[in-house]
Formats: sequence, C-alpha cells, structure tokens
Amino acid sequence: MKLNIITIGNSKGIRIPSAILKQCNIEKELDLEVKDNEIILKPAKNKPRDGWDNAFKLMRRRNDDALIIDDALDLDGEENWEWK
Repeated sequence: MKLNIITIGNSKGIRIPSAILKQCNIEKELDLEVKDNEIILKPAKNKPRDGWDNAFKLMRRRNDDALIIDDALDLDGEENWEWK
C-alpha cells in the first residue's frame, strides 16, 4: 500500500487507515523502530510496571501487604562492627 507523506507543523507524517490500525490492534500508541533503512510500526507494549499501583492498592485492601522479611536491624554486637 502506498501512502502520501504529509506535513504536520515542522514534521512529516502519514495517515494510516483505521481498518489497518484495527487489524494490528493499535489504538492510541504504537512503537516505531528503524531497522535496515525500514520503518517498523508495532502495537505499543505495556510499560513494565503498568498496573502495579492498582495491584498494590488491592493487596492493601486484602491485608496482603505484610513484610516477608523483618525490617528491624539487629544492633546487638554493634561494637564488633568494623567501620570503614
């Protein structure tokens, strides 16, 4: 498929038909990669920590946010520590 390059301010762009965006599951964002002189467009990947905030809030509501390891320092024997 040939597309015309259009001017958008100081940049250039293309218009991608809605049917192609739908076919490729592209909604609002996409990833652009340049490889071997070719432009590759792909559906945007989720951010690695996307949704963590909601997961942590849900853990808190379920009281499932207890510490796995003790966070208290054992200061007994502090005089034996070697400070550098």
